[in-house]
Amino acid sequence: MKLVLCIPHKRKLWQVPGWFAPKLCDEFPGLEVVELSSYDELDEAIKDADVLMAWSIRKEQFVKAKRLKWIHCPAAAVHNLVIPEVVASDVVVTNSREVHGATVAEHVIALILSLAKRLHRARDFQGESQWGLDAMLAETPLGRVVKGETVAVIGMGEIGSNTARLAKCMGMRVLGVRARPALWDASVERMYGLDKLDDALREADFVVIAAPVTSQTNRMMNAARFSLMKPRAYLINVARGALVDTDALLAAIREKKIGGAALDVFDEEPLPPDSPIWKTREILVTPHSAGVNENLWNLHFELLSENLRRYKDGKPLRGMVEKEKGY
Repeated sequence: MKLVLCIPHKRKLWQVPGWFAPKLCDEFPGLEVVELSSYDELDEAIKDADVLMAWSIRKEQFVKAKRLKWIHCPAAAVHNLVIPEVVASDVVVTNSREVHGATVAEHVIALILSLAKRLHRARDFQGESQWGLDAMLAETPLGRVVKGETVAVIGMGEIGSNTARLAKCMGMRVLGVRARPALWDASVERMYGLDKLDDALREADFVVIAAPVTSQTNRMMNAARFSLMKPRAYLINVARGALVDTDALLAAIREKKIGGAALDVFDEEPLPPDSPIWKTREILVTPHSAGVNENLWNLHFELLSENLRRYKDGKPLRGMVEKEKGY
C-alpha cells in the first residue's frame, strides 16, 4: 500500500515532522510512505497512490489517481478536497476534526472570556503604557459575567459540540444550530435547524461560528443577520472567513448594532496590513491560531495510524466526511 503525504506549508508547525513517516513505516510493515514538498510533485506521485493525505487536490491530479481509495485531510475543513470529481467517485474522504475539536473549542472559550472581561482592550492600553480603567468604563459593552449568558453555536461538529460542553460548564445557556437539528447534543438547551438560525441570533449574547463552508453557510452572517443580534452581542468566527460578510460586520460594529467580534479566520490570510479590521478596537484578532497545539502531530499520528488499521481490516474509518454535504 502506498501513502502519499502532500502537506506543504510555509509554517513549520503544519509541516510533517521528520519522525512521522518513519514511525508509520515501523508500525505498518510493507507500507510505502512518500513525502512531497510541493503540490507539483503530486501529479506523478498520485498515479499509484492508495491513500493521500493532503489539504487540497486539483481535478487534473485526481483523474490520474487510478488506485486511490482514500483521501485524508489534516484539517477539519475539506472544501478544497471535495471537488465534483471526488464527490462522484468511490474514494472515501476523512478529516481531522477529532484532532482540532478540543483545541479550537478551548480557543473559543478563551475568546468569549476575553471579550466578556474586555481583556483585548486592557492589552491595548498596556501597549500604550496607559492605566485604561476610566476609558474602559466609558466604553460599551462593559465587562460582564458569562454565567447565565446565552451562546449560539452554529455548527455542531467536533468543534461546536466541544464548545457547547465547555460553555455549559461555565453556566452558559447553549443554543445549537445545525443542518440536521434532530441530532441532539446533551450540552444544548435547544437545537435549531439552519432555517431557524435567525431565532437563535435574536437570543444570543455570543454567536460562535464553527460550521463548514457550504452553499448554505457561505456569507451566512450578513447585514440582515447582524441586524437581528443584540447591541451587546459578540460574534466569534473560528470556521472560515467565507462565512462572514466582512463589510457588513464592520458596518454593524460601527453603527453599534452589535458589541464586537473575535475573528480567527479571514477571507485573505495573512490579513492585509491595510485591512480596517486591524484598526477596529471592538474586534479581537487571532492569526488563525485556534488550532495551534504543541501535541498536534502526535494527535495526527494517532488518528491516521488508527484509521490505517481500520482500513486494512475493512472497518469504518474515523472522521468520515459526507462528500455531498461537504463535511
